Amino acid sequence: MADGADNRTGARRRARGELEGEVLAALWAAGGSVTAVVVHEGLGGDTAYTTVLTILMRLCDKGLVTRRREGRSYLYTPVDDRPGMAAAGMHSLLDEGGDRAAVLARFVSDLSAEDERLLGRLLHGDGPRQG
Repeated sequence: MADGADNRTGARRRARGELEGEVLAALWAAGGSVTAVVVHEGLGGDTAYTTVLTILMRLCDKGLVTRRREGRSYLYTPVDDRPGMAAAGMHSLLDEGGDRAAVLARFVSDLSAEDERLLGRLLHGDGPRQG
C-alpha cells in the first residue's frame, strides 16, 4: 500500500515522516517543554497515545527533541524552532547532493522573484540573521 492510501478501515495512512512533522508542530505550538499527554492532545486525538510516545522517542533518538524527567513524567522539548529545523534540513540535503554548485544552482533557479530578492538581501547582510 502506498503512503497516503486508504487502508481497510478507511483511515488515511500517513506519508513517511508526516507524523514526526505533526508531533514537532504540536511541540512548537505548545511552546516550551511539555508532556506526551499535551502533545497527544495537540494532535487532536486521532493518533494513539502509544504512537505519540514512540514518535517522541524516535525524535529524541534523532536528536530533534530532548526529554527530561519531571516527577513521574517526561517533558519533551524541540531542540530547534521551525526555521532552524528547516535550515538544518536544507544543509543536510546540500551536503548529500554531491556537486554543491549544481545543487545550489538548481535551488536558486527555482526560486520566485520575491525569494531571489530576499536571498540577495540576506547574502549582503541587509536582512534578519539567525544563529
